[in-house]
Amino acid sequence: MFADPLTSIHTLLSFAAILLGFAALPAWLGHGGRRRWTPAFLAVAILVTATGFLFPFVGFTPAFVTGIVASAIFVAVLVARFGSSRHPRIEAVGLVASLYLLVFVLIAQLFAKVPALTALAPTGSEPPFAVAQVICLAAFVWLGWRAWRVHGALPPVAGAAG
Repeated sequence: MFADPLTSIHTLLSFAAILLGFAALPAWLGHGGRRRWTPAFLAVAILVTATGFLFPFVGFTPAFVTGIVASAIFVAVLVARFGSSRHPRIEAVGLVASLYLLVFVLIAQLFAKVPALTALAPTGSEPPFAVAQVICLAAFVWLGWRAWRVHGALPPVAGAAG
């Protein structure tokens, strides 16, 4: 696929995480769905971020900053999911945000690697690139809002008298 095995692994993991994220998304939005996709998404998405940090450090590039933000989101999701008290809102919104970052990077890579898209936005600062990213952001803000609303009820406190 690529000359560099790390790039191949990182790219394949990214595609897998995006597919798993969209498979798990209905559950995050309270539409039933298969909750079993969530741990798989989380594991693969964390691997994507981890492999991203294995590339040579060339300064605080957008990719490096995205990895730091993704890592912070994963910490919040893991604490919300496995901490001493569950926080379903934080977990659901964090999962949506994690999927957004993967799709954000996918769009950036498509504009960088697909000749037809590169012609529309050769530097990544042209309107077609900005419009694609704003539409993506708007869609994921809406999905995050939906996840926040659906998971509004806090779980009962263990041992609390009802």
